[in-house]
Amino acid sequence: MNAALPAQELADKLKAHIRDVQDFPKPGIVFKDITTLLKDPTALRLMADQMALMFKDEKIDYVVGIESRGFILGMPLAYLLNAGFIPVRKPGKLPAKTHRREYALEYGTDALEIHVDAIEPGKRVLLVDDLLATGGTAAAAISMLQDLEADIVAAIFAIELGFLNGREKLSPCKTISLITY
Repeated sequence: MNAALPAQELADKLKAHIRDVQDFPKPGIVFKDITTLLKDPTALRLMADQMALMFKDEKIDYVVGIESRGFILGMPLAYLLNAGFIPVRKPGKLPAKTHRREYALEYGTDALEIHVDAIEPGKRVLLVDDLLATGGTAAAAISMLQDLEADIVAAIFAIELGFLNGREKLSPCKTISLITY
C-alpha cells in the first residue's frame, strides 16, 4: 500500500486522470468521467490505497457500494480493509427480500434497495460511491443503513461537486471526498 498523501497532493494526482465530457448526459453539463482514472493502474492503486489508509484503524465490517460505480470502488476497498462488500442496487436487481428507500430527483423519484439481512445491527460500515452531487442517492443509502441499525463510520466519494451542496443532506455522517470541484 502507498504511504498516506496530503489531501491536496492526492487530489491533484487524481484530477490529472479525470476527463471532462461536455454536454453529457444533457446539454450544459460537464460530466466528470472517472473511467480514465480507472484504466490507469497507478492511479487506480493510488486511489484505492489512499481510501483504505483513511480507514485502516476503524475496524470496518462492511464496505457498502452504491450501484454501479460504488461497486467498482468498493470492492478493492473492502479487500484492502479485510471487510465484506454489500451492494446497494436499483430496484429489482437483488434476489432476496429487500429494504427499499425512494428519493427525490430533479424531475421525479428513484429508489435503492438492500437485502434486509445484509447487515447485522451494530456492524461498522463504510459507504462508498464515485460521486457526491446533490446527495439524494447517498442520503437514501444512509437512511437504509440506519434502518438496518448499522454503525455508519463514514461515507467516502472519489469526487464531490461542492457547488451542489450534497454534503448537507448527509449530515451528521462523516463525509470524505478525495477531489472537490
